[in-house]
Amino acid sequence: MLDFLFKRFSQDLGIDLGTANTLVYVKGKGIVINEPSVVAINQRTKQILAIGNEAQKMVGRTPTHIVATRPLVDGVISDFEITEAMLRYFIDKVHNQTYSFLRRPRVVIGIPSGVTEVEKRAVQDAAINAGAREAFLIEEPMAASIGARLPVQDAQGSMIIDIGGGTTEIAVLSLGGVVIARSMRIAGDTLNEHIVQYARDNFGMLIGLRTAEEIKIKIGSAYPLAEQLTASLRGRDLVSGLPKEIIVTDTHIREALAPAVKTILNSVKAVIEEIPPEIISDIMHRGIMLAGGGAQLRGLDQLIRDETKMPVTIADDPLTCVVRGTGIVVEDLESLRDVLLPTDFSRIPK
Repeated sequence: MLDFLFKRFSQDLGIDLGTANTLVYVKGKGIVINEPSVVAINQRTKQILAIGNEAQKMVGRTPTHIVATRPLVDGVISDFEITEAMLRYFIDKVHNQTYSFLRRPRVVIGIPSGVTEVEKRAVQDAAINAGAREAFLIEEPMAASIGARLPVQDAQGSMIIDIGGGTTEIAVLSLGGVVIARSMRIAGDTLNEHIVQYARDNFGMLIGLRTAEEIKIKIGSAYPLAEQLTASLRGRDLVSGLPKEIIVTDTHIREALAPAVKTILNSVKAVIEEIPPEIISDIMHRGIMLAGGGAQLRGLDQLIRDETKMPVTIADDPLTCVVRGTGIVVEDLESLRDVLLPTDFSRIPK
């Protein structure tokens, strides 16, 4: 009876628990939450002051006793209690928005493909402690492929590159499983760090990570552009200590990003070298799919196309591919259960 009530009145969720952003899909409603994975904490009282959008506003602007932090690093949990609090906040927010009085949903959570069994268990425990009735895990490249509508359950190969905030996932899929996968901790955050370092080394400026990300979005590229882009870069002069503003071009930012982009490209080539002949034939026909926020970097698709000699397509709304994939699984959990990661701790006692 209790199980029937939970199924009838609680809202099943698909969650993309990302390093940079957390997105939540509600069964029958779509994506309802897209907020930064940031939590603000008062270190004196250990009280959580804000989560998500409100905490993001505090980044770089807090007094010494307040810290705005990310509880996930490189796609995995670095602080269990804060991650649990963040998940509980999002689960409660969903049920407040949907006026559901039973807050015991089943959740499907996307995780990087390279995580350990301990890290998988940490994600499930955090979700269950945060109020989930059942917690299931799906590899992010599989979820992104489903979200991008690739035929992952068919007897044909598909390849996806999912560039998130903390990790880049490169995977080849067929028959509902991962044939080859490579997870690397070089992604959007690394690109931001490279811009910060470039500004320090070449312009004698200290800039913040948020400023670096804004510049990356404004004029960042991986391939020479037909028309030059410029933007003003503001920071602190490392010599005088005073505020400094300069004009940078897309060429500067492309040079800053080049080492990280090259590392990702080399990993893509390494995965391609391991693909079985029959599957490589399928991928040559269908091409490579780009997903994740990093897929929006200008010219990245063209660069990969030139280097691999294969078609490259950017998914529709690449930022939400993973959460849309978890949502598709949530909508039809029984028939898509095979794409979930096998675990011995998927269920908890009713």
